[in-house]
Amino acid sequence: MTTEVIDIGVDTVHTGLVGGGFMARVHAAAARRAGARLTAVASSSRGRAETAARELGVARAEDDAARLFAASDVDVVHICTPNATHAPLAAAALAAGKHVVCEKPLATSVADARALAQAADDAGVVAAVPFVYRYHPMVREARARVASGRIGTLLTLEGAYLQDWMLRQDDDDWRADAATGGASRAFADIGSHLCDLVEFVTGERIVRLAARTRRIFDERRGRTVTNEDVAAVLIETESGALGTLLVSQTAPGRKNALVIELHGSRRSIRFDQERPEELWIGARKGSRLTLRDPATAAPDAARLQSLPAGHPMGYQDAFDGFVADVYRAIAGEPPEGLPTFADGVRAAVVTDAVLESAERRSWIEVPA
Repeated sequence: MTTEVIDIGVDTVHTGLVGGGFMARVHAAAARRAGARLTAVASSSRGRAETAARELGVARAEDDAARLFAASDVDVVHICTPNATHAPLAAAALAAGKHVVCEKPLATSVADARALAQAADDAGVVAAVPFVYRYHPMVREARARVASGRIGTLLTLEGAYLQDWMLRQDDDDWRADAATGGASRAFADIGSHLCDLVEFVTGERIVRLAARTRRIFDERRGRTVTNEDVAAVLIETESGALGTLLVSQTAPGRKNALVIELHGSRRSIRFDQERPEELWIGARKGSRLTLRDPATAAPDAARLQSLPAGHPMGYQDAFDGFVADVYRAIAGEPPEGLPTFADGVRAAVVTDAVLESAERRSWIEVPA
């Protein structure tokens, strides 16, 4: 991970954080690297906020989120709290005139997600969702190659996002409680990243799908579980390409295995998030690995490369690039490819379609 400040060419942004867990640490590190001043933090209690302020290097702790939203020295609010709280917190931050970065899922219902996107448009503020895998330089390189026609016509694709942190029955988390995590767990949590990456790299929407879901345990540590551990999805894109997607939080040994592979009429291309420095380029003759190198990359990939070739970049670097782009957008220069609340709505729509298809056990059309 790099530590020097990213030059975003704008005045200091004053940042407030809601939440103090793992994702708040990631957001805080990215905001600091973008040159922001970490002004205030609020959490579930004053005591938790004070602890987060110490640990994250934030100037002060607030009693609650409402006081943070009312603060005159906060320009942008990063919401890093349980899923069910995203919609009301984001709505309150928007009503206070703040720019907002909200963890995904943006909301646990399509209606709430749409309302937030409309509120952000009405307020005229920057509102972003961290689909940060877009910010791996080699994802942008893959996207550029697809857009240029170098892989030919898209024929088929496969993708997977596999983890193992919910493998055992005594593995538990607030996400397993539908009241706080939402009706979908595995797909809303990580399948949304996979579908965003598929649509972002291919430039095509998923127009129909057929899904099956599986819940491995109906109870975890005395908690009744109603959301899924696994989702398997067949998809069709706008051009007629067919694909398979597998999402699981119960795959032993897989920690953060996000992979997409596209098969074109000329070439295949594969990106593996755990090997972010490379792309596999497949051909009938002469398949090869292409390594990250700003000297030979497409312009959109080169701009995200804060380190020279041979100096590995990873997840935090991708997150840093996302937050830097949010702050550029706040300055009035929104970079192409920034994931906004509209993308959060799209994720909610696809997630809803997966749950509906699994319940109906049939193919369904995915709304635009």
